[in-house]
Amino acid sequence: MVITGIGVVAPTGLGAVEHWENGLAGRSGIRALADSAALPVKVAGQVAAFDETEHVEPRLLVQTDKWSWMALAATEFALADAALDPMGEFPFHLSVVTASSSGGNAFGQREIEALYRSGPRAVSAYQSIGWFYAASSGQISIRHRAKGPCGVIVSDGAGGIDALAQAGRLIRRGGQAVMVGGTEAPLSPYALVCQAGQGTLSGEPDPARAYRPFARESGGFVPGEGGAMLVVEEWHRAHMRPAAHMYAEIAGTAATHDARDPAAPPADGRQLARAMSLALERAGCDADEVDAVFADGAGTPAGDEAEAAALAQVFRGRRVPVTVPKTMTGRLNSGGGALDVAWAALALHHGVLPPTVNAGEPAHDLDLVTRARELPGLRTVLVVARGVGGFNAAAVLRTPDR
Repeated sequence: MVITGIGVVAPTGLGAVEHWENGLAGRSGIRALADSAALPVKVAGQVAAFDETEHVEPRLLVQTDKWSWMALAATEFALADAALDPMGEFPFHLSVVTASSSGGNAFGQREIEALYRSGPRAVSAYQSIGWFYAASSGQISIRHRAKGPCGVIVSDGAGGIDALAQAGRLIRRGGQAVMVGGTEAPLSPYALVCQAGQGTLSGEPDPARAYRPFARESGGFVPGEGGAMLVVEEWHRAHMRPAAHMYAEIAGTAATHDARDPAAPPADGRQLARAMSLALERAGCDADEVDAVFADGAGTPAGDEAEAAALAQVFRGRRVPVTVPKTMTGRLNSGGGALDVAWAALALHHGVLPPTVNAGEPAHDLDLVTRARELPGLRTVLVVARGVGGFNAAAVLRTPDR
């Protein structure tokens, strides 16, 4: 399968072009949270200049949460980028797969407050569907008449890649195109309190110092909102469409689980390394062929140590370029893996790696990309993602053969 359309709604910009330009320039979207005195985190990756009324009709606005508004907008961007009109397609050949880990938390918080304050009659009739993890998949499929298999993946930060793996299964079973990805809006007070229970949020108030994966001073991650949606098409079909961009081929995906602890990853990184190795094996690719890695970048000492150990196991000491561009957005839960895949596809398309910004003193022997780096021979990249609870996922993207 081939990525032919990219839609981004992220702290780095709206649309693939703005996101890519800001990313190469190292412009971070992490900024101070308003009214953060009582919150467990002071800064977050925030989407600026997003006007939901430009993308969602008023009737639907009252039925859905911000996370679904961003998914609908990102899907519109991706379809336009792919020059694909769903209304001109056989609807049973189109599918939707999204990833979500926090759902419509602001919507849910508002309605629960109404329930406790005023009783059941004060609760919106849309509470049952507005917060639900599958709401974005449902609304996207309704808007674009996608009647093929549709669904949602709930595996936190690994969800974006897990959704991509499901898209691959659907295409192998006869599907022609899948709208796939993930967005999140986990910055409501309720969502932030839930994340605080993990004990891994950064309390640093300086946006330039709050999220520093693989650094000696790493002390937690910064949350963020947004994500990406992709149009993925069957290889032969994509090659028959002159308007298709052909950003990247999804050569292989894999998932494993630590099965150890609800939050703390094992220090040896063995299951994360196994996910990477399986993805490479399914792509028919040796580790020596990988030109760059888009790392998960937990931003905690334990998480970074586990990932560094996994990379050492897979690459056997080879110093492959590693980048963590989500240092410009924060960790977007299920939107993070999808956005990293979008970043990786754009990197293959342009032959440039986006940087890891605000890197501190390195704590691991990694070739960390801290400035945009041109790689004319860039052909194969590995994208790594992890989710709370022990979820691991990896995807191999390759420059598509024309």
